[in-house]
Amino acid sequence: MDYGIAGKTAVVAASSKGLGRAIALGLAREGCRVVVNGRDGATLEATAEAIRAETGANVLGVPGSVADAGDCERLIREGAAAFGGVDILVTNTGGPAPGTFADFDDEGWRDAIDLTLLNVVRLIRAARPHMAENGWGRVVNLTSVSAKEPIVGLLLSNALRAAVHGLAKTLSRELAPEGILVNNVCPGLHKTERLEHLAEVRAKDWGCSTDEAFERLAATIPLKRLGDPSELANAAVFLCSGAASFVTGQSIVVDGGAMSGLS
Repeated sequence: MDYGIAGKTAVVAASSKGLGRAIALGLAREGCRVVVNGRDGATLEATAEAIRAETGANVLGVPGSVADAGDCERLIREGAAAFGGVDILVTNTGGPAPGTFADFDDEGWRDAIDLTLLNVVRLIRAARPHMAENGWGRVVNLTSVSAKEPIVGLLLSNALRAAVHGLAKTLSRELAPEGILVNNVCPGLHKTERLEHLAEVRAKDWGCSTDEAFERLAATIPLKRLGDPSELANAAVFLCSGAASFVTGQSIVVDGGAMSGLS
């Protein structure tokens, strides 16, 4: 299928590795000019070069942290300056720290809000004028199944990912007249560094090895395996495409059937 986004400019936040990297690669394969982002300059440039080599796409690396307001604005500004605008925005972050209610003071909450919620606000605010000018835009927020079904031990994610969904639903209506579609993709358990960290935490809680924790996590999925980042990327790329022209305000779960809820 021709997704109709060749030549579009896509900014993918927190994309030097993991799910963000997989989405950036998927968009490059569709002919997009891609702006990738991450905190570590060496890792970021290695990712940009790998995507260029595999796809032949124009790829720009912009270092920075999505938890920083200035870095969010600079990511959009430099991407737009390099490629003449921004058509597609994928918001993403590694996620807030695991823990329970007793683990976080006000500072912990403020840090998590900057990382998980305000980065989405700031990135969309900066990208919106470029999309509105052309009457075409796609915003895809990479969130978590925790926004739909709270996960034990992930208090901050449960609270703040749901807030992103509330924001996205509202914006999908506000920005529709400007031709901007806003959706969410909710990953379950995929083989990433983030999951490795979660497995280590679970291993301590369960009194087992990290490998055994991975096995126990995979066993909770009806497909009996962890997801590959490319499987998540396929859903995100679709929502970024021309093929998704009548889809907005939705949250697509990519979790191998693990979530038990109806919505």
